[in-house]
Amino acid sequence: MEEQTTETPQPTEEQTTEEQKNWLAEELKEVKENSFDGDRKPALVLEENKTIEMTIDFSKAFEKWVDTENNAVKKIIPVRVGEADLVWWLNVKNPVYHQVIEKGSEGQTVFKVLQTGNKKTTKYILVD
Repeated sequence: MEEQTTETPQPTEEQTTEEQKNWLAEELKEVKENSFDGDRKPALVLEENKTIEMTIDFSKAFEKWVDTENNAVKKIIPVRVGEADLVWWLNVKNPVYHQVIEKGSEGQTVFKVLQTGNKKTTKYILVD
């Protein structure tokens, strides 16, 4: 008895091009929705168990970044550390974000921040 083989029909070049356009259009839409149009400044890097003093620029609303993969929303906070202009990417669910907004609404712009832990265990503490 002979084995019958059936070939999976291959998409035509036209179909492949159309599928490519479709997924690229979807990707472009998502990229535009999640793009950052603000100033491209280096990210603030904090060190574990080290306190850093920064001045936060509250003159305009913070840019927002939506991380769809991790289901997180981060605010991109412009800060100055010494002479360096940087941005602090801070999750809005982080309790320190609420404290920063609260103190900023009271007029405070200079903050001392201590980082404990790293990666998944990172915590920020405002130091008085």
